[in-house]
Amino acid sequence: MTATTDPPAPVGLLVASARRVRIELLRFRRTREQVIFTFALPVVRYILLATVLDDEIGQTGIEFNQYLLAGLVASVALYVGVADLAPMLALEKSDGTTKRLAGTPMPPAAYVIGKLGYVLVLAPVQAAVLIVLGVAAFGTDLPDAEGWFTLGWVLVLGLTSAFLLGIAISTLISNPKSASSVVNFPFIILQFISGIWFIFGELPGWLQGVGSHLPHRWVALGLRSAFLPDSFAMVEPGGTWQLGNVALVLGIWTLGGLAVVMTRFRLRTER
Repeated sequence: MTATTDPPAPVGLLVASARRVRIELLRFRRTREQVIFTFALPVVRYILLATVLDDEIGQTGIEFNQYLLAGLVASVALYVGVADLAPMLALEKSDGTTKRLAGTPMPPAAYVIGKLGYVLVLAPVQAAVLIVLGVAAFGTDLPDAEGWFTLGWVLVLGLTSAFLLGIAISTLISNPKSASSVVNFPFIILQFISGIWFIFGELPGWLQGVGSHLPHRWVALGLRSAFLPDSFAMVEPGGTWQLGNVALVLGIWTLGGLAVVMTRFRLRTER
């Protein structure tokens, strides 16, 4: 008589997703070098830029370090969702991790939700570190109640669109060994033309046109509306914060990224 082995029972999506989020965060915490550099890079960048570029912006009464804080929060959100996530996914696809997971009872959606949880935890923690540093070291002003609300929805929408964009980009990476270089090069350029490091309104018109089609520009603009007074909106192109356009553009990028992910991303891959 031959013994038979029943296939493992499927795991509920909520339980599996919670496990995957925990695994992703534990993996990050146990990689000491990644933890150090992930948090040290934006902090050092903020200290250097805010120390060197500490002048008032025009006649606005706003110091550049206040403007810079909004840009850095936008930068870490987009970095975690795109430049950090895409190479990670490409590597896990290449080394067989996703193929092995596809053979387990885990619902495939739990893998994606686990990565999303990683992004939604790590980026806000980095943002909080920068905000605390800005207040403690450079005297930056915190948002008011309305500003905190704006910061919340812009950050969530921006992280979601960046997360989906990161997954979409990972499907285009053929060599995971060069993934970081391939992703970081355009990512750095896009930050420069999106008003993250420089005053967006001072960029040449054609660069403003290019930047206005990218999520980076709108995440940074939405966060500036949270950190800067309404009077500063006159410095922005159009003279307003354009929060409706922020929601619209980020929503379009989110839907576009979701469409690409649903049609191109598969957990089971051949090595």
